[in-house]
Amino acid sequence: MPVASAFMTDASPTITVYWRHGCPFCSSLHRSMVNAEMTFDMRNIWEDPDAAAFVRSVARGNETVPTVTVGDVSFVNPSLDELQRALASQR
Repeated sequence: MPVASAFMTDASPTITVYWRHGCPFCSSLHRSMVNAEMTFDMRNIWEDPDAAAFVRSVARGNETVPTVTVGDVSFVNPSLDELQRALASQR
């Protein structure tokens, strides 16, 4: 999955999406975020042990994806609406 193109301002919090291959929920959220012109980084938990450890730390020991951080707030399997609200509240 590619990283979306840049639409964030300098004041926007960093968004990181933790994902893995074959996850339909990850694919759906990715499409929604691209369509909403959100900019984000992606970390594959199957290729990045630190990313997997982070996801386990916020998902009760599970590797549940998508897990997303908006600034310093983490979401496990969020909706696009939740992410947009978090983004707006942190600007």
